[in-house]
Amino acid sequence: MTSRVDRINRGLAIALGLFFVAVPWLLPLFASNFWVNVTAEILIWSLLAASVNLLFGYVGLLSFGQALFFGLGMYGVTIGVAKFGLGFWPAFGLEIGVSVLMSFVIGIFAVRLTWHYFAIITVVFSQIFYFLALTWKSVTGGDDGMSFSMPPMLSVGEFEISLTDQTYQYFFILVVVALSFYLKYRLLQSPLGKALIAVRENDARAELIGLNVYGLRLTAFVIAGFLTGTAGALFAFLGRYASASYMFYQVSGEGVVWTIIGGAGTLLGPVVGTGLLIILREELSTYWEYSLIPVGVIVILAVIFAPKGIVGLYNDLLERWFGADDESRPVSRPQPSEPARLLSRGE
Repeated sequence: MTSRVDRINRGLAIALGLFFVAVPWLLPLFASNFWVNVTAEILIWSLLAASVNLLFGYVGLLSFGQALFFGLGMYGVTIGVAKFGLGFWPAFGLEIGVSVLMSFVIGIFAVRLTWHYFAIITVVFSQIFYFLALTWKSVTGGDDGMSFSMPPMLSVGEFEISLTDQTYQYFFILVVVALSFYLKYRLLQSPLGKALIAVRENDARAELIGLNVYGLRLTAFVIAGFLTGTAGALFAFLGRYASASYMFYQVSGEGVVWTIIGGAGTLLGPVVGTGLLIILREELSTYWEYSLIPVGVIVILAVIFAPKGIVGLYNDLLERWFGADDESRPVSRPQPSEPARLLSRGE
């Protein structure tokens, strides 16, 4: 039986989806087309935050190295088009292959560690590739970056669809981000997702019931690298540009902040945190040069008064207001499986 809380959340998710679909026509009625591009950036950066959230919120690994895969996604597309002369989809495929391969290679070493050791090693790998991209100017363009001309996404005779059109560009970004979040949702609902959560809760107990903790962490790391690389490719398509500066660890830190503010361990927390902080930054920067100061104050207050993030606070309030009505109804609950019983008993 669907609970009242589930119905409310489903309704809000549908409303949010309809808002994002209507953005190209809705926002110009109240503001400039500039905000359509800002919304596209929010979608892209929320995908980066979603990869941080997958590792931190569902596996318990805090990564400060996602900027590496974001930069690889940008350079995979840019070099593919500018240097190799690839079309739109081959360049997109090259980005996916590079991000997945590099995340697998780095993950082999990184996921052997946990806690602050994992955070440190991800920063180290990120900085190594940042300085490599910074100095290898003949290939990457260094800090100046490199640009490319947008190839058509679809071309049949004289008919052509290109992301140079703002509306096509926005909807392409929206579709890719929506599909990525849906795949993440399906992953978390699958047995693999439940195993990842078990590892987060207690890796020792998870290993005792037969779960391959190392393999699960490596799998999550590769998936997170894929999500981040896809976000980097979308950002390259948005700006027709790639720069080594986007591989700096500060980009990873912003993803961590967006995740914590929105709500680690929640599906839409990265979207909420990213959207809130980017909108605040854009609005305040028009009035004050030091706009990051009030943004920082807001972040501190959110961490103090909403330690579970905005979505976590919302979920708690929703359960407090409507959860009691749902709990009063008789519900037949499935019996836990043997692994779940072992985990709850600590065996």
